[in-house]
Amino acid sequence: MKSVPPLDKATPPSMAGLLEGLNYAFKRKDLLGTYVVDLAAMFLAMPMALFPFWADEIGAPYALGFFYSSITFGAVLVTLLSGWMRNYPHHGRAVIIGALGWGVAIVAAGSSNSLVLVITCLIIAGAFDQVSALFRGFIWNQSIPDELRGRLAGIEMLSYLLGPLGGQARAGGMAAMSSLRVSIVGGGLLCIGFVGLIAASMPKFRSYDVRSNEYALKEAKVRKNRENI
Repeated sequence: MKSVPPLDKATPPSMAGLLEGLNYAFKRKDLLGTYVVDLAAMFLAMPMALFPFWADEIGAPYALGFFYSSITFGAVLVTLLSGWMRNYPHHGRAVIIGALGWGVAIVAAGSSNSLVLVITCLIIAGAFDQVSALFRGFIWNQSIPDELRGRLAGIEMLSYLLGPLGGQARAGGMAAMSSLRVSIVGGGLLCIGFVGLIAASMPKFRSYDVRSNEYALKEAKVRKNRENI
């Protein structure tokens, strides 16, 4: 990897600088969609807090370790096989498909009493989630100006932390008010519905194509000019 030269002008930390980053994120619907989809998928369909009770309910407390490792295993598998992603330009669509696949796999897992099917579905869920995560990273790295990258990474971190942690509370609270199955399957269905709604209401995000997106093309030109200096 080539060294990255420092920016000629850096924005000092300030409230105005923070607001500038927020304004940029909200102005760009194609970028905003990546945060909202991730937040919705994790908050509405993250079942990890229920794993010990889930293992007991299907009569497999000995398999709790498989529950906890399954999502990560799926993510690692996709990462190892991610070479094809370089040639797929429809990054917005890929993020949406990944989030929808996560929701569908969680619904399928919550609908089964078979340990093999549950773990398989959780592996698939982790795989779809990683597809979404990698393509979100592509969009961020391709289209965010260097001078705003730190502030936008802060927004990314908020969605990354709030989504899964809030999702654990959602899963536990929903299970306490109804049942474990309702919490898992209902959360997955809510995820599918909200991600579909986001995709329908954010056409710029849905149609993000690295070959034609104005922000991605602009940043590609900036990087090329820097390499020629």
